[in-house]
Amino acid sequence: MIDGALLLDKPVGLSSNRALQEAKKRLGAKKAGHGGTLDPLASGLLVILLGEATKFAGPMLDADKAYVASVKLGVRTDTADAEGTVLETRPVRISDSEVEETLSRFRGSIEQIPPMHSALKRDGVPLYKLARKGETVERKPRRVEIRELELLARKDDVLDLRVRCTKGTYVRTLAEDIGAALGTGAHLAALRRTGCGRFHVADAVTLEALDRRHVLPLEALLADLPRAELDAAAEARLRNGQPLKISDVRDGVCALYRHDGGVIGLGAAADGRLKALRLTQAAEKHRKTL
Repeated sequence: MIDGALLLDKPVGLSSNRALQEAKKRLGAKKAGHGGTLDPLASGLLVILLGEATKFAGPMLDADKAYVASVKLGVRTDTADAEGTVLETRPVRISDSEVEETLSRFRGSIEQIPPMHSALKRDGVPLYKLARKGETVERKPRRVEIRELELLARKDDVLDLRVRCTKGTYVRTLAEDIGAALGTGAHLAALRRTGCGRFHVADAVTLEALDRRHVLPLEALLADLPRAELDAAAEARLRNGQPLKISDVRDGVCALYRHDGGVIGLGAAADGRLKALRLTQAAEKHRKTL
C-alpha cells in the first residue's frame, strides 16, 4: 500500500480525474483522491492523495490556492473561458492605470456568483449539464477572499495576473468580472495553478516522469497544523471513541502523532478536550497490508 501525497504538474487538456487515474495506475496505488479539481483547460499543481492520505483531503481542499491567469479583454464567452462560444466582442481602449485601479477593487473580500458551467449541483444535477441544455438557474453569491491580485504583464489585450485566493474562488468568474468592471468584457484565456497551501508547482512532477520516489510521506500533508503526540494508551482511547483531556494544544484542528513520529490522524481540540476527526489504520493492522 502507498500512503502519501504526489505533487503532479497536470497538463492542459487532461481532466483532474483522468490525471488521477493515470497516476494511480502508474504507481500501483489501490486508493487515490485529490486535493482540489483543476479544469481541463488549466495546467499546474494537482495534489494527489494516495492510500491513507485520502483521509486528509480536508486541509488540502480548504487551503489557499495560487494561480497565474491570462485574461483576454474585449471578448466575452458563454463559459467565461477560452472553450466557450463568443458572445460579444468590444474594442479595448483602457490605460494601464485604469487596469491597476480596477484590480484594486477586487482585492480582499468579494462576492462571486458561481458560473453555470461548473460542477455545483442543483437537485443532484451538475450545473454544467443544465448549461449544455441551454438552461440557467439562480445561483446565490458566495463570499471569497482574493488575498493577492497582481498584474504581471500586459500584452496588448491580454492581462497576465498572479492570484492567490481562498477555496471556492472561480478564477473564470474573476476574469469575467474584471472585464465587466473595465467595460470591455473578458474571458479567462489560460490558467496555471502554482500553489496549494504550502505546496508549489516548482516541486511537482509530470505524469511521464513520476515514480514512487516522488510520493511525499503523510506527515508532509499535516506539517502546517498544530501537533499533538499521544502515547499508546491515549491513542487506544481515542480510537475507541473516547475524548482525551489535553492542555497543550490550542483549540482547532490538529495533527496527531505517535512518539515514534507515526501519523495517527486528525483531531479537534476544544476547551481542553481532544476528539478524533479522521484516523489512519491502527499500526498493527496497517503493517499487515504492507
